[in-house]
Amino acid sequence: MLVTSGDPYVPGRGDASYEVRHYDLDLDYKVSSNRLSGRARLDVVATQHLTQLRIDLVGLRVSKVSTGRLTTRWTQRGGHVTVTLPRPLDPGETTSVTLTYAGNPGPARSVWGEVGWEELDDGVLVASQPTGAPTWFPCNDHPRSKATYRIAIECDSPYTVCVTGTLTGRYVRGSRTRHVFDEAHPMATYLAAVHVGQYDRAVLAEGPVRQVVVAPPRLHRQVLGDLQLQPRMMDLFVDLFGRYPFADYTVVVTPDELEIPLEAQGMATFGPNWLSGRGAHQRLIAHELAHQWFGNSLTVTSWADIWLNEGFACYAEWLWSEASGGPAADVLATQHRTRLAGLAQDFVLADPGPDTMFDDRVYKRGALTLHALRLHLGDESFWALLRAWVADHEHGSVSTAEFVAHAATVDPSGDAERLLEGWLRQPALPALPRPARR
Repeated sequence: MLVTSGDPYVPGRGDASYEVRHYDLDLDYKVSSNRLSGRARLDVVATQHLTQLRIDLVGLRVSKVSTGRLTTRWTQRGGHVTVTLPRPLDPGETTSVTLTYAGNPGPARSVWGEVGWEELDDGVLVASQPTGAPTWFPCNDHPRSKATYRIAIECDSPYTVCVTGTLTGRYVRGSRTRHVFDEAHPMATYLAAVHVGQYDRAVLAEGPVRQVVVAPPRLHRQVLGDLQLQPRMMDLFVDLFGRYPFADYTVVVTPDELEIPLEAQGMATFGPNWLSGRGAHQRLIAHELAHQWFGNSLTVTSWADIWLNEGFACYAEWLWSEASGGPAADVLATQHRTRLAGLAQDFVLADPGPDTMFDDRVYKRGALTLHALRLHLGDESFWALLRAWVADHEHGSVSTAEFVAHAATVDPSGDAERLLEGWLRQPALPALPRPARR
């Protein structure tokens, strides 16, 4: 079997020789024993000639694999399940593979720390970026491979279950409750999330985008206080970026403190240390919301393009600051460029390397790149470019090269392309341009 690596930043994860079109997950979880049992059906399409499928799964054991109605030969080792297909597939041909599996899930070790399924004091959360998805379901773990999902999970009835997607069914069976969620918009594996906990729900806003808060009852007052401006952020970002790309937006607040907030599709997760009731982290609320456009709807083609997620979300922080009476984006850009100029300039933004991909310099230089482009083009052209970028690639995959080409259509002189080349492809930090006179 020819295995085509998914991404050089995460060797051994993902396989470019096939894509998954749809995941159907049927899960059973027992909180007290952290026991997960599952059955996963993957509807796949070959991108090259295939006799086997290599599927990512970490820390859980497979007991049965079938293709269609046929029991299929398989092996499991090193974080992969290798499935021998009953007949070869040519490019474009499809099949369905079903895996039955179980175990005690936990996070996977990575160069970025532990990622994936994580037990809390009383419940669980999933934080999968970038390689944690295989800790709870078999998958082709690469952001370029986006699929639709149906996720059913049965759990002890006293617990609230919150999963990416729209709740389409809830069935009480004695002391346990089955929840069914559907995600009709294509989603990368790392953006699929599960939360189980002693939570209550509250509606923050009914429209134009429904916004929901899921949090322990004792935390609701402080959390709702910190999130009271989120509906205004939503209005601002819809105006600047275009329509909100999903059915609704849910903020989950865990009882345990978290090192950082986390995005998932149509969802963000905060620890109570970030929403303490003092309003100290409004920029992070804006950051996670902006990821619904940049990262979740428009998902990177490769992890080298991470600035397209984090630089855009960081710039959204500055835009919210400007709109809400704080420092203007131009002031923040000047301050952060001065700070970055005093730090090591030893990476290239368009390919920072796996060890640096979540470095704060990537976030800030990414935001500065956008501000430099805005100064060069002028507001009218810049916002038209950004809205077109979002609309043209909604629910798709994007790359740095595509963004540069997109900018070139607005400025056919080549000046925008040359400006972006300096910010994206050269280690040295460029100067911010003077505002355009247009």
